[in-house]
Amino acid sequence: MHPHSPLSCPCGQRHAAGQRGCRPAPGKITSIAFSPTEKSSCCAAPREEESDRGDADYRWRISGMDCPACARKIENAVGQLPGVAQARVLFATEKLLVSADKDVRQQVEQAVVSAGFTLRSESQPAEENPGFWRENGLLLALGALLLASWLLQAIDPQAGKIAFILTTLVGCWPVARTALRLMRSGTPFAIETLMTVAALGALFIGATAEAAMVLLLFMLGERLEAFAAGRARRGVTALMALKPDEALRIRGDKRETVAVSELQPGDLIEVAAGGRLPADAILATSFASFDESALTGESMPVARQAGETVAAGSLSVDRLVTLKVASKPGESAIDRILHLIEEADAHRAPVERFLDRFSRVYTPLVMALALLVALIPPLLFAGDWQTWIYKGLTLLLIGCPCALVISTPAAITSGLAAAARHGVLIKGGAALESLNNVRTLAFDKTGTLTEGKPQIVAIEAFDGQDEAALLAKAAAVEQGSSHPLAKAIVQLAEQRRLLIPQATAQKTLAGSGIEAVVGGHKLSICAPERLALTAERQAQVAQLESAGNTVAIVAQNLQPTGLIALRDTLRPDAAAALAELRALNITAVMLTGDNPRAAAAIASELAIDYRASLLPEDKVAAIHELNQRSAVAMVGDGINDAPAMKAATLGIAMGGGSDVALESADAALTHNRLTGLATMIRLSRATHANIRQNITLALGLKGLFLVTTLLGITGLWLAVLADSGATALVTANALRLLSKR
Repeated sequence: MHPHSPLSCPCGQRHAAGQRGCRPAPGKITSIAFSPTEKSSCCAAPREEESDRGDADYRWRISGMDCPACARKIENAVGQLPGVAQARVLFATEKLLVSADKDVRQQVEQAVVSAGFTLRSESQPAEENPGFWRENGLLLALGALLLASWLLQAIDPQAGKIAFILTTLVGCWPVARTALRLMRSGTPFAIETLMTVAALGALFIGATAEAAMVLLLFMLGERLEAFAAGRARRGVTALMALKPDEALRIRGDKRETVAVSELQPGDLIEVAAGGRLPADAILATSFASFDESALTGESMPVARQAGETVAAGSLSVDRLVTLKVASKPGESAIDRILHLIEEADAHRAPVERFLDRFSRVYTPLVMALALLVALIPPLLFAGDWQTWIYKGLTLLLIGCPCALVISTPAAITSGLAAAARHGVLIKGGAALESLNNVRTLAFDKTGTLTEGKPQIVAIEAFDGQDEAALLAKAAAVEQGSSHPLAKAIVQLAEQRRLLIPQATAQKTLAGSGIEAVVGGHKLSICAPERLALTAERQAQVAQLESAGNTVAIVAQNLQPTGLIALRDTLRPDAAAALAELRALNITAVMLTGDNPRAAAAIASELAIDYRASLLPEDKVAAIHELNQRSAVAMVGDGINDAPAMKAATLGIAMGGGSDVALESADAALTHNRLTGLATMIRLSRATHANIRQNITLALGLKGLFLVTTLLGITGLWLAVLADSGATALVTANALRLLSKR
């Protein structure tokens, strides 16, 4: 029948917690009733792959990060401070998390300011938008000086040359100052360092106009990159804005306005029509409609009845409502989604990790190669010093790996953000990349392909016993279980207002049912094949199962005393979702613990293969077998699905499923619609194609300009286009994923 006990290990497998070889669950997806990664550093040395962050001792908000490379620069600056065990910057939510064995707040703040950024506490309000002129003033001023220098050169070449030198120095000053700060804070090979060397080197050999142009193009590229990063981060900031800062709390006859952080479970709150919920809450008003589209993607308002839970950030559409707070501060639906987004960087795509490590050795290697190009031909082959120094400086700019390294995280960030817009949460780039390889989807039945709300269609007490007494005893055994079949039995007993006796010594029969002691007798509820039934009873069970019902046998002291038949209904979107998957060449198979006849009835309606009567370990074995043919994703919602989800290439949880299934999953459908699976696959494939396009674009431009530079065809300012231009192009290409439908 159905298992009832949680598993002993957080990895979802049946062994002792922490056993050698067990794979712990990645960042937790806490139950959601209704994920962008940080981008990698450009030229800065990246960090190694990290585990989940755990609790930080100190937290700040960061201002001034224009691109994801800034996150690595801050980490390097803070990470080398004495007493700091770990420093981590979450670019998506602009947070700095520091773990330390002593109070390092003052040192951290000084280090971050020295690196060119500002900090504020999490409770402080966000800074106002700096405005157009403050953000772009230096770029516009440099452009005006460059134009004036060109005009002056047309009139007086010598005066124009002096003007270009002054323009270069004006533009180089903030870049060089940032480079020095980063060197002191542990990032010697930043892009600012390369630009400073190139600009000053160009002045040294007399290429004054090109030196100024290099800096102008670099600043333009930085602004374009900052704009693109802001676009990718906008979805996160919009999500954070869904939760109001204050709430109206009811205490007796008094109403008081309090900060959301002061709300505790059990508090009564009031939300006006058009207002958003500050926390997850249980509706106390008889009924109301809520707009949950910002969290679930559901376009139509959802009608909720008294006693139903409504997610934080939902909008009360038509009336003033009273609700009872259900979530602790920092644990609402919005907070949980933001936590997932923050944790996504711990599960970066393999190609992204490779490019990160590649950039660590690539940048110093390029600098050394540029130095050799500038020195060897003049020293060994009597080459012209000015010509070869110029080529060395150009190579220095072409070689910066910004566009290459950012090509993957830019696409993955956009892909994850686009998925979140469609009600799909994916735990980072590794899961998104794995989805691209999936060719088979394995489905649990109850609660996944079906509604998960079975109804009792028949109760029969054997040997003339009382039907009501049989139902009451069955409800006693099942009480407290979260399984849909158990809930249906208890619910019907409560609806009939039966007196449910007390049960003790409840014990799960792994994968087949449950037993307990009721009224001094051992009662069990299990699958028909677990007991010896007469031929007449077997025929009766077969008839019920052939109609698509699930049959549970109630036994007292191992003697059958009755049966309960339950039937679940297909999800309304199940057939459409499977049709979409078939159009994507995805094979579907149903893995269920239900009996073969009931499974066959559901499978025939959906036209998919199935395997029935599976215990949790049988599902794992089936997944291993399927994995040998092609990559498999397991879709489920129950405790018994968790081991199979961990065994699969990818685990996908239904948003309303059990906590164990959600923790074991690599992705979740927050809106509980199966059509999100096809969306997930399409986005993964589009992201993978986007990554290939970006890498081809970055390498192609660099290769082209490298050849033309060595041949003397192109110069410094085109070399900047090979880097800053390519960075802007790959980022813009990645942003196309945000509009993917």
